Amino acid sequence: MNYQVSEKNIMSTVNCKDNFSCLDGSSECLCEVEDCSNGSVHFITPPVDRQMCGYKLAFGNSYVCNCPVRKELYNRYRI
Repeated sequence: MNYQVSEKNIMSTVNCKDNFSCLDGSSECLCEVEDCSNGSVHFITPPVDRQMCGYKLAFGNSYVCNCPVRKELYNRYRI
């Protein structure tokens, strides 16, 4: 399945190391969203074997995702 996201969010995602494979339906690059607050703060569980991501930020004992494309995918499609 191909997913659609806004051009604005694609242009804002300048540090994507996976060449936007998430938009082609590949879920290997997506961290699991544990919780979302108001559609803007996305708490994630990154896979143990996942390489560093420029959008993953430590927040106490958890992580927050700041990837504009990932956030839109979750908000729009709940993936």
